[in-house]
Amino acid sequence: MPARAPFLRTALLAAVLLTACGTTPEPDATPSAAPSGKPAGKPAEDSSREPAVKAAGSLGGPGTACALPVSFSLAEGWEAEAVEKPKDPAFASLVTQGPATVLCEAKSEGTPDIAFLRVWTAPEGSARSVLKAFVEAEESRGIVLTDLRAGAVPAVEARYSVYSKLTEEWRETRSFAVRTGGGAVVVVGLAGLDSGEDAVTAAYELAKGTLRTS
Repeated sequence: MPARAPFLRTALLAAVLLTACGTTPEPDATPSAAPSGKPAGKPAEDSSREPAVKAAGSLGGPGTACALPVSFSLAEGWEAEAVEKPKDPAFASLVTQGPATVLCEAKSEGTPDIAFLRVWTAPEGSARSVLKAFVEAEESRGIVLTDLRAGAVPAVEARYSVYSKLTEEWRETRSFAVRTGGGAVVVVGLAGLDSGEDAVTAAYELAKGTLRTS
C-alpha cells in the first residue's frame, strides 16, 4: 500500500476491527440521541448559527495538497493529503463509495475534533443522482436532498444519518455535490466521529461557501 495513503490505512483498520468484533447488533429503528458528551448535529435551518471559522488556506488549486476539479477554502487546523489508488486490486473498494472515487482527504488534525472532509469524483451523471447513490452506498437513513449553491455553483446537498458499526450508533452528517464543466461530478463529504460538532460543520460550510470549479 502506498506510503502516503492515510485514508486507505484508516479504511483497512476499520475493516480489520469489524472482522475482530464478529457480529454487529442491529441499529435501533428510531433515531438515537447524540453520543455521550457530544451534542446532536444541528438541523438544516440552524446552519446560519454555526460558529465562524478562519480560513487558513485553500485546497484544489495549483500548489495545494490535492489536484482537484474544484477548489475551496480550508479551515484553520485542517490538513489535507491526496488519496492514492491502491496498487493491489483487492483494496480498490476502499477508495470507492457508490459511483464515486475518493481523491483527497482533509483531517481536523489541529482541532479537538475527529472529522474528515473528503473529496470524491464520479465521471458522469447529475449532481443529484450521484449524491443520492453516494449516500445510499453506506448504511444511511433520513436522507434529505436540497438544491442550493456552493459558492456560485449550482449544487445539491444531502443531510442524513449514518450508522457506525465501530461505535454502534447513528450520527448526523452531510455532503454536497456539484457538476463540473467537464461533466464530472464532485462530492464533498463530511465524516468522522465528530461530524455533528459545530466547529466541524462550520469548516464544511466554509468549504461549501467558497467552492469554485476549475
